Amino acid sequence: MQNKNKYYRPQDGLKSHQDFVFGTRAVIEAVLAGKDIDKIFVRKNLESDLFSELMTALKGWDIPIQRVPVEKLNRITMKNHQGVIALMSAVEFQKIEHVVPDLFEAGEMPFVVVLDGVTDVRNLGAIARTCDGAGVHAMVVPGSHTASINADAVKTSAGALHSLPVCRSMNLRDAVLFLKNSGLRIVAASEKSDVRYTQENMTGPIAIVMGAEDTGVSPEILKLCDATVSIPLFGKIASLNVSVAGGILLYEVVRQRNEIIDGNTD
Repeated sequence: MQNKNKYYRPQDGLKSHQDFVFGTRAVIEAVLAGKDIDKIFVRKNLESDLFSELMTALKGWDIPIQRVPVEKLNRITMKNHQGVIALMSAVEFQKIEHVVPDLFEAGEMPFVVVLDGVTDVRNLGAIARTCDGAGVHAMVVPGSHTASINADAVKTSAGALHSLPVCRSMNLRDAVLFLKNSGLRIVAASEKSDVRYTQENMTGPIAIVMGAEDTGVSPEILKLCDATVSIPLFGKIASLNVSVAGGILLYEVVRQRNEIIDGNTD
């Protein structure tokens, strides 16, 4: 008899050869065991007592569920998936509600990056690599409309995703509100802002919010921000790649903080 609780790698369908668990009971066991799951694919219109048991097991876990056609599931595996496949995350997710208090307790000045709608795996990985270099304490991602934290993301990050705390929130607004209420200044990148990024004070506890290249930071998140900043452009292209823009903003935080440190040592 085949062990359904085994991890598999698809022959096709997932370009990153992401590990997965298939079968409703096996996915329930993975959830209850606290495995780090990137997302769960469920066949459209699937309803059964076992599926209801899965939904009950998922309560309290920040694991996104996506309804998909059976053809998508079959592209991942032709084995008896029963309409349920869990894609495993390449990293261990943490909770921002735990990370920030620990930073303050340790005497650190929190430096957090929030990604709102960044769906390209390579961009996410590149941002994580810059986060590591700039000394960012944590990266917050939403539960949906975001790139998967898979092998491609880890490779692009040069392994930074294995050391940088990644915090997933099913409600990004709540996560940003928590950061704001914890004393972090929320600064979003926006090409519509009249404030250049070098003009904004980013020396204190801060969360930098980066949005999707086409739509930017979502309106509900912008409403929570303390400031928005822009990066001047002098060419014909109206925007920068999000990972490049992120690098510019993160190292502006580093520059400003270093100036204070250097000033205090004179």
